[in-house]
Amino acid sequence: MLDTRYPIAMKITEICARDFNLAMTLNSGQVFHWEKAGRGFVGTIGDLPVYVEQNGTVLILGGAPWPAPETRALPRIVAHYFALDHRLAEICASFPDDPVMNAARLFCRGLRIIRQPRWECLATFICSSMKQVAHIRQISKALRERFGVALKIDLSKHHCSGADSCIVHTFPSAERLAKNSERELRKCAVGYRAAHLLATARLVDSGEVDLDEWQVLSDTDLRQQLCELPGVGAKIANCVMLFAYERLRAFPIDVWIERVLRQHYFPRARKLNTARLREFSESHFGEHGGYAQQYLFHHALSRARKSAVSRKQARKWQE
Repeated sequence: MLDTRYPIAMKITEICARDFNLAMTLNSGQVFHWEKAGRGFVGTIGDLPVYVEQNGTVLILGGAPWPAPETRALPRIVAHYFALDHRLAEICASFPDDPVMNAARLFCRGLRIIRQPRWECLATFICSSMKQVAHIRQISKALRERFGVALKIDLSKHHCSGADSCIVHTFPSAERLAKNSERELRKCAVGYRAAHLLATARLVDSGEVDLDEWQVLSDTDLRQQLCELPGVGAKIANCVMLFAYERLRAFPIDVWIERVLRQHYFPRARKLNTARLREFSESHFGEHGGYAQQYLFHHALSRARKSAVSRKQARKWQE
C-alpha cells in the first residue's frame, strides 16, 4: 500500500561530500536496495524515501515527500548514513603497506562504510548466506515489496528520463515479519533462510533481543550475542558489527576475502584454517580492518566481473 502521509512539495538540498564516491559505495556489497535513477540513486534511509545524486564533491538530495522536520534533518541524516564524518584519508593511511592492499586502496578511493539501520542490516545479511550480491538484491526487493511500506519519490526536478516519479519500499520491521509464516517468507526466494529470519524477527519483536541495547557491548560480547541468533555465524556477525554497529575492526571473511588472503598473503601455505585467517586479519589490518576488508572485497569482485565480461566478449568475437 502506498503511504500518502507526506505532502507532494519537494525541496532540493545540497551537502558537501569530499573524498566520497557514491556509486562505488552503494555498489560495493554493503547494502542491497538502492536503484539507479537518472544521474542518481533512489532508496530509503530507514523510513525516509531519498533521491541522491553526486556532482563532484556535492551530494544533491531530493525526491521528497518529506514532512518539514525530516526536510530540515535530511542533510544530517544523509551525512550520517554515508559516514561523511569518517576521516577517510587517515583510515586509508592506516592500512598495511603491501601490494594487494595498495591496489585495493587506489581502486576504491572514496568508498565509505555505510551506517545501516540495525534490524534491516541483520535481517538482510541473514538472507545473504550462500548467496551472490545479485541474489541478495532480489531477496531484499521481494521482502520490501511484499511486506514493506511503499513511498513515492518525485523525480521531476532531477531530469530522470522516463518517469516523473518512482516508488520505493521500506524494509519491513521485525514486528511485520514476525506476524507472518515461514511459508509466506519463502515466497520472497529466501529459501531455508526463512526459518532463521522468522525466528530472529520474533526474538526482536518480543523484546527478548534488543539490538539497540547491544551497542554498549564489547566487540567480543557483541559478536557472541549475534552468533547466538538463528542463522548467524561468524561471517554474518562481523558484517552486522561493521555495517550496523560501526565496529571498524570487524573483518568479515567470505569466499572472496578468503581467496584474497590465501592467494596474496599465504601463497605457499598448505594447511590454513579459518581460525588462522581470522587471527591474521585482526592483527595485520588493525583498527580499521573493516574498511580494509571492504576495499579488498570490492576490488576483487570488480576485477572478477571485468574478467568475466572480457571472457564473454572474447567468446562472442570467436563465434
